[in-house]
Amino acid sequence: MTGAPTRRTPGTPCWVSLMVHSLSTTQDFYGALFGWTFSPGPRQLGPYVRAYLDNRVVAGIGELPRGRHLPVAWTTYMASDDADATAEQIRACGGTVGVGPLDAGEAGRLVIASDTTGAVFGVWQGGEHLSAELSGEPGTPVWNELLTQDTSTVAKFYAAVFGYDTESVVPAGLDDLTLHLEGRPVAAIHGVGNGLRRDRGPHWMTYFAVDDTDAAARRVAELGGRVVRPPWDASMGRLATVEDPEGAVFTIVAVAR
Repeated sequence: MTGAPTRRTPGTPCWVSLMVHSLSTTQDFYGALFGWTFSPGPRQLGPYVRAYLDNRVVAGIGELPRGRHLPVAWTTYMASDDADATAEQIRACGGTVGVGPLDAGEAGRLVIASDTTGAVFGVWQGGEHLSAELSGEPGTPVWNELLTQDTSTVAKFYAAVFGYDTESVVPAGLDDLTLHLEGRPVAAIHGVGNGLRRDRGPHWMTYFAVDDTDAAARRVAELGGRVVRPPWDASMGRLATVEDPEGAVFTIVAVAR
């Protein structure tokens, strides 16, 4: 669990944000599902709010400009001490920088990029805002995982950009890798072969903690979202993959308390 914000080791997932078409509708959904409250954040990219739980910031939600019909998805941001240098490294390793580097007011400096397979991720150089202030509690992000066709090639990209050590997941035969920094697991790459949705392609998945996966999945549907994959048991807990009313996909997992 995380309390006061701290500067994260470069490469550590430190923030998640979502760009949507209707900010008010999305606030209603996540407020009802996770108990989030909201306050205005940096507006350099348009209308934007920060989501809070117990008065501690946990995520961000922005509104897309009218007429921009982009896929709605949660974006995982990796910490960086120098967003400009990280952007150059992304390009040098075959990735693409789509936005930035640019300042988000005094909060920090950001980059939106895609890896060699097209999966979108962010880079965050913290200023006044370093990272999420709470994790591990229900209603907060607890894990980030890249879903892709093949782990080996894209793992080399992330290792070169962020310095990850990679470890194959047991049991053998799974195309899964855990990404480590300073001996600590910080994220994962999950190879799903041809199992990706055609309309999504490779993408980062955000996991949010809940008290009760089954109850939370039912609540998603009641609030106008959809259950993509019904609850199932896995090594990290009971999971379900769901999407919000605008189609942003995320995974919920029951955490031990």
